[in-house]
Amino acid sequence: MYIPKQYGKSKVEKCPFCEQQATITNKQGLIVCRSHSNAKLGDMKCLCGKYVDLKIGKWGVYFSCLSCGNMNAKKIFEVNNVLDVHGKSESNFEKTKKNTEENKYNEKNNLKRKNPTEITIRSDDPRYFD
Repeated sequence: MYIPKQYGKSKVEKCPFCEQQATITNKQGLIVCRSHSNAKLGDMKCLCGKYVDLKIGKWGVYFSCLSCGNMNAKKIFEVNNVLDVHGKSESNFEKTKKNTEENKYNEKNNLKRKNPTEITIRSDDPRYFD
């Protein structure tokens, strides 16, 4: 099945702080959303435990470790907690958004625990290999 390319869908940058669509570069060179335009990224560590340097290249932001070499920004963000070191606290909108997402997640988990369902999977079922 052929799915044609759509304009603007090939590369959508996300803000490392809030996972919204990023449109602005901050002073460090990170592509961030409008609300984090003054945010600064703190010190990041590599998988080996050493600090990494932020670099900007042809294809975007990446990090460089002295012992491991160059690493993708996505991998570094997974290992470290991405926090704003600038000192500004979160806005009330962001706090309420996080609280509602946590409440929805907790409600879904409670419903799953209260009403367990039994699923039978046969060998010819596509879910067999998952």
